[in-house]
Amino acid sequence: MLDRVTGMQVFVRVATLGSFSAAARALDLSQTMVTKHVAALEDRLGVKLLHRSTRKLVLTEGGRNYLTACERILAEIEEAEASASLDRVEPRGTLRLNVPLTFGFRQVVPALTEFSRLYPAVSFDLGLADRYVDLMEEGWDLAIRIGRLKDSSLVARRLAACRTIICASPAYLKQHGIPQTVDDLAQHNCLGYTLPSVIGANRWAFGIDGDIVVPIQGNLRANNGDALLAAAVAGQGLIYQPTFIVGDSLREGSLVPVLSNYPTYEPAIHAVLPSGRQAPAKVRAFVAFLAERFGPEPEWDRDL
Repeated sequence: MLDRVTGMQVFVRVATLGSFSAAARALDLSQTMVTKHVAALEDRLGVKLLHRSTRKLVLTEGGRNYLTACERILAEIEEAEASASLDRVEPRGTLRLNVPLTFGFRQVVPALTEFSRLYPAVSFDLGLADRYVDLMEEGWDLAIRIGRLKDSSLVARRLAACRTIICASPAYLKQHGIPQTVDDLAQHNCLGYTLPSVIGANRWAFGIDGDIVVPIQGNLRANNGDALLAAAVAGQGLIYQPTFIVGDSLREGSLVPVLSNYPTYEPAIHAVLPSGRQAPAKVRAFVAFLAERFGPEPEWDRDL
């Protein structure tokens, strides 16, 4: 079966040039192939498009109507292809971005304003969720993930390190004492993070790679870091959280770091995007923007 769009292109050339041979030369096709394309169109449509004579070609009424439709359709195809090509070189269009809830509120949303000033033709469809999203299935252009990346076909770019700190309020430490070793955690109320993580609800991990695991227990578990932060500031217990969550509280003194002589697990922050195709310019520009904004030392780690 001959390609329908090519058939339209051939028919338009034949109609505008008034000759099968002229259309063949313009399209770099044989005259036989041009004739086959037009014949295939007429067979598919069930109408005669051209009256042929030895001297000239004359469009039928159906041919004139079809020519008008073909010119419109081919122009729309060219416009669509030009638009898609422009998306590869110029940041423009809607970027569908999925980010973890707290990191999104605290770090990504403020960055969007600055990025929008640089690239006003880009708009955002922002999803805030701590769950693992399937980029391909759910149609996201880009996601930011914190922690170990699962093996997948996604393309990942490291944006920044993610320091973590164990801390508690001065009031809690005054009442319950300051842990001196990781073994002392067994005597403390440790507030756990319930989403799957090396720093989990029942265990905390130490070492840069998180290979030293210590069991913990406490009277509060939550699936959100800001909830655990609020409880810790109120004096409920110890938390083990990223500095982008606890940094402001540490600077103002409402939280105090503990066990600083034990190296904590440091996950990385990555931008991930589907593989198998060149990323649009809007995605490439935003990933480069975040990498520059967050690295090499993230703003939330300064003065800690």
